[in-house]
Amino acid sequence: MQPIHILLLIAGYFGVLMLISYFTGKSGSNSDFFKAGKQSPWYLVAFGMIGTSLSGVTFISVPGWIEASQFSYFQVVLGYTVGYAVIGLVLLPLYYRLNLTSIYTYLESRFGVKSYKTGASFFLLSRIIGASFRLYLVANVLQLLVFDTMGIPFWVTVAITILLIWLYTFKGGIKTIVWTDTLQTLFMLIAVGVAIYYVSNELGLSGGEILSYVGDSDLSQIFFFEDWKSGDYFIKQFLSGAFIAIVMTGLDQDMMQKNLTCRTQKDAQKNMFWFTIVLTIVNMVFLVLGVLLTMYASQNGIDAHKDQLFPTIAVQSGLGIGLALVFLLGLIAAAYSSADSALTALTTSFSIDILDIEKKYSQEKQVKIRKRIHIYMSLVLMAVIILFKYVIADATVIAKLFTFAGYTYGPLLGLYAFGLFTKWKIHDTYVPIIALLSPVLAGIISYLCSTYLAFEFGFFILILNGFLTYLGLILIRTQKN
Repeated sequence: MQPIHILLLIAGYFGVLMLISYFTGKSGSNSDFFKAGKQSPWYLVAFGMIGTSLSGVTFISVPGWIEASQFSYFQVVLGYTVGYAVIGLVLLPLYYRLNLTSIYTYLESRFGVKSYKTGASFFLLSRIIGASFRLYLVANVLQLLVFDTMGIPFWVTVAITILLIWLYTFKGGIKTIVWTDTLQTLFMLIAVGVAIYYVSNELGLSGGEILSYVGDSDLSQIFFFEDWKSGDYFIKQFLSGAFIAIVMTGLDQDMMQKNLTCRTQKDAQKNMFWFTIVLTIVNMVFLVLGVLLTMYASQNGIDAHKDQLFPTIAVQSGLGIGLALVFLLGLIAAAYSSADSALTALTTSFSIDILDIEKKYSQEKQVKIRKRIHIYMSLVLMAVIILFKYVIADATVIAKLFTFAGYTYGPLLGLYAFGLFTKWKIHDTYVPIIALLSPVLAGIISYLCSTYLAFEFGFFILILNGFLTYLGLILIRTQKN
């Protein structure tokens, strides 16, 4: 596959996104940028959220986990269904009742300004690190496949990547994202389907034989009840999945901003219901692909594991330029469907939560400030990605930073749980201290349990983090309402 093929693919792909941006971002108003005028069809939101949930990291990593973890990840996916039910039945009614643009505004009305700013700040930190990490992976792939051979440095690749996202989101914002995410989700699913077709053909499988082949494989074990200390233990994975869904979707401005563009609460709940069903099926398809890729690599002597498995087979195994191009299209779509909405959500949260533009400025001034913030957030993402490449070159350190971003959702979980399930007021001034201490304590406890008790928290660390925040809020409570 020649670099020119990839460049033509990227040019065509972004040409379509720019066309969508032209038609959806004509007004350039804050109402469209932040809430899409509350006119988004629920089915488009539901389908587009699949791509946002399944980022470029998932696109590459889930199939690569099969060799070491079998289908254990599906235990987490089953937990997601419980979490999404909580979002649909508890959180969405709350957000619609309060008519929120930023979901963190709830914390101000419930606890005070410090809690509000703390929640928004933790989201901003987490999303900046997470979105930068996802884009870093994709930029690295493009650098290796295309731009190194052309003598273009990595920072230029990153600048072009961010510029393209900014170009098709700076006017329409979430109104554009709802439509582009739908298209990008479609591209990603086509890529997975084509990959299954190519690899299953090479394995001599067709139609229903694929399912029986996967079912008979030792790699398709879903449930793990044997070792309660293991990170794969069912109860830990299932509960973690439920809380991950609640926090990383229901308490995440990026994900909830799409839901809040639906016309009514009922439409938003319908969107969440169908999103849950489709996401569960799509995750199972990724796991099936993982089995096929693992078996194909084993039978053909391909020494590729984990995150290298899918890219190596798609691009370097000689299965044809068609698979390679479709893989890259799916990877780019998965990465950008997550990154473009993250940039919009970061702009929204910083504008409304940190700068309070809705309270302080006229509509005309708000639009000007929002556009500037959109540029600044683009530059921040660019700087963090370049930092990953040139300053923190150790991949294991970068992976730990991405894991650290997950810790920042724990305080949000504790704050919202305390707000929803108690009537206590708190000393708002101390909330930032509690929110900073909780992830640190959770990390120390996790390390000690792993070192001395051989107990792995895995995804369960989120629950521990949220629990510690909840306990801290109890300590600074004042009185009942």
